[in-house]
Amino acid sequence: MHVIAMDFYGNKTLLTLMDKEKTEPQESPNIHLRVQIQTHKETNEQEHVQFSPPRHSTNFPQSPWTLSHLPSPSPSLLYHCIASLHRHEGNIYSIAVSKGFIFTGSNSSRIRVWKQPDCMDKGYLKSSSGSVRAILACNNMVFSTHKDHKIRIWNFSVSENFKSKKVATLPRRTKNSILNFNRTKNNNHKHKETISCMAYYHSEGLLYTGSHDRTVKAWRISDRKCVDSFLAHEDHVNSILVNQDDGCVFTCSSDGSVKIWRRVYTENSHTLTMTLKFQPSPVNALALSSSFNHCFLYSGTSDGMINFWEKERLCYRFNHGGFLQGHRFAVLCVETVGNMIFSGSEDTTIRVWRREEESCYHECLMVLDGHRGPVRCLAACLEMEKVVVGFLVYSASLDQTFKVWRIKVFSDDENVCLDVVGDNNNNNNKCGGKVKIREYDMSPVLSPSWVEKKLQGSPFH
Repeated sequence: MHVIAMDFYGNKTLLTLMDKEKTEPQESPNIHLRVQIQTHKETNEQEHVQFSPPRHSTNFPQSPWTLSHLPSPSPSLLYHCIASLHRHEGNIYSIAVSKGFIFTGSNSSRIRVWKQPDCMDKGYLKSSSGSVRAILACNNMVFSTHKDHKIRIWNFSVSENFKSKKVATLPRRTKNSILNFNRTKNNNHKHKETISCMAYYHSEGLLYTGSHDRTVKAWRISDRKCVDSFLAHEDHVNSILVNQDDGCVFTCSSDGSVKIWRRVYTENSHTLTMTLKFQPSPVNALALSSSFNHCFLYSGTSDGMINFWEKERLCYRFNHGGFLQGHRFAVLCVETVGNMIFSGSEDTTIRVWRREEESCYHECLMVLDGHRGPVRCLAACLEMEKVVVGFLVYSASLDQTFKVWRIKVFSDDENVCLDVVGDNNNNNNKCGGKVKIREYDMSPVLSPSWVEKKLQGSPFH
């Protein structure tokens, strides 16, 4: 094995690694991070002993999930998987978090609801419209997209017993069947293919939806009307964002481009202000990190890169600042919380990055490697107990598992030491001050079911 530092892995492909997996016994990823008191590897070995047997939810016997409770971690660990759920059939496509609840969408028509942070089953939102492809949660509202290419809007109440109600379907049905003109106009507002992504502009009450039909539509929630629809890309629209500060809309596509749109306030139309196309690889995910002085846009692409752009002050222009390099295969999802960036990849891992304040410099703090299939979607938020104690990261993979991670990130002035495990002569070395992590070359550990799916064709969409 060769020591690498945030390096890209040349001409190796997923298929060559899968061929290797068929002929060689699987080995765990060779990443070892030693902490002062206890290593992550040692804790994982203990977990195999202490796991309680899987048990079904007692509240909802029909639940297709199995929850395994994990033991409490050592306080010195930088990250720990605190809950792991397995879905017996189908994949999880989307995750949303709001008001202390977690929402997951999958092949099922039900949107499962869990309580933060320990994933207690709180029920589900029931629809009869097929698989749930995207979820967006804002305050006490949940937006969901379904197999029938429509959007559902739900309200929920925060109480001991989770209560929800479906309040609308977009586009609205025309009650008077005699008005053929209105029915035709209504059908024109409906997406023709899968709605893959959504974003909500709070100040204007606008919901944006992006679809595999290459269009973006804007819906006014107050009267539930489609106020604009435009052809955004030459291929699938994979992700969409809104900058809450200025209303700019960001879209990305399998055509390899990121586009920035600005709403014309005297009308309900949108105009293209900038196209970002640094390389031809399909763009799968977008994330925005915005503060008072800085605004950064991140895009995850199928070549394993995360490109980032910095916004110029007092204008809509974004300048390319570089890329984060480390994932082996396609980056499928990206999330930000402040100056922290979380990325999930086809290589089965989640990487945690930090951007230095007042700088474009990024460092990879840790690699979460608990999944055995591509990490399809992520959600991240601060964990609060009177003060901020860390981050909670929710991840879903095409290995049909959903995991909850608790992450601690130490500041530069905290005395934390990480030694590289693997060289016994250096295990007693001491380091002070800044957290530094080195990584060893590793191979993704892919589940046989995922390998079979990959050989049959890409199941990302």
